[in-house]
Amino acid sequence: MTRTQFRHVAGHLLTPLLMCLGMALAYLGAFHQPEPNNLALAVVGDSPQTMVLAQTMKDNGGAGLDMVTLPDRDAAIDALRNRELVGAYVPDATKPELLVATASSDTSAMAAEVAFRSVSDHQGVPLVITDVTTKAGGDPTGQGIFFLLVALSVGAYGSVAVIGAAGALLRMRARAAIGVVTALIVSLIGVVVAGPVFGVIDTDLASVFAIAWVYTSGIILIGIGLHTFLKRWTTLALITLFVMLNFTTSGGVYGPELQNGFFGALHSFWNGADFVEGLRSLLYFDGGAGFGSRLFGLFAWLVVGVALVVVAGRYEARHAPQPVAPAAVEEEIGESVAV
Repeated sequence: MTRTQFRHVAGHLLTPLLMCLGMALAYLGAFHQPEPNNLALAVVGDSPQTMVLAQTMKDNGGAGLDMVTLPDRDAAIDALRNRELVGAYVPDATKPELLVATASSDTSAMAAEVAFRSVSDHQGVPLVITDVTTKAGGDPTGQGIFFLLVALSVGAYGSVAVIGAAGALLRMRARAAIGVVTALIVSLIGVVVAGPVFGVIDTDLASVFAIAWVYTSGIILIGIGLHTFLKRWTTLALITLFVMLNFTTSGGVYGPELQNGFFGALHSFWNGADFVEGLRSLLYFDGGAGFGSRLFGLFAWLVVGVALVVVAGRYEARHAPQPVAPAAVEEEIGESVAV
């Protein structure tokens, strides 16, 4: 092997090696040690004993727990359905109850159970768990929406390398149109598999499809715009944006209340979190509980994609691209690694 051949191979190995490093840092950083971080809990009641219990748990939990008291059980249920709480404890001498909303986050509900089970165990009585939400029949854990996110994301960013490389001689307007149509097809496939095939989604299929189309269109347009400037590094950039930072902050595995500040902060505006939390609010919380803000976030990412396409189109108009050799096209498409 000549030095030139070695450098060529080594240069192309850099991409998967960087993917390996990025995935290790992102996934292990986000998931290796889940622990409460402002976990919103409540104790129901207004008696002195209730106040003491809430304050004791707050003192013991520190910054990990965000404890409040609520006057009655109905107020606690309303707070859970508005996604303001993770769990609410209703004290009772013989039958204490923990109210949770597992559709918001099953793992966070389990964390709330762990926090309050020590109280009931100290009393020597069983803890009754009541879920105030109802999930789709095909999604008992409530994580099906996250796996739909994974399918849509891979289909979207994987299409960018094909459109950018194989369509390199097409005008930006044509590539963008192909991208939007591809996003429609990817969304249709994902929703059909998640809905009629597996029953993960059993209501509002048209709305879910529309939201999925906005989400995937944003990714594909961002990718098409970036491809003009990044070329074969586009896949790495998209995996960083829409896998490493996206899946880990979406709330599909652990919510922000079980993650560190970095990933928790990204959850507030990243497009994967907008998709997952938006669909949860639409399907399980009657379209409330922050649905509008999450939908706005998805459209904001779409606008970013449109802006990048416009900028890239103008750049290409000033710097007419040279014809791309077929071997280079196949090489770049081959670097679109689905992870």
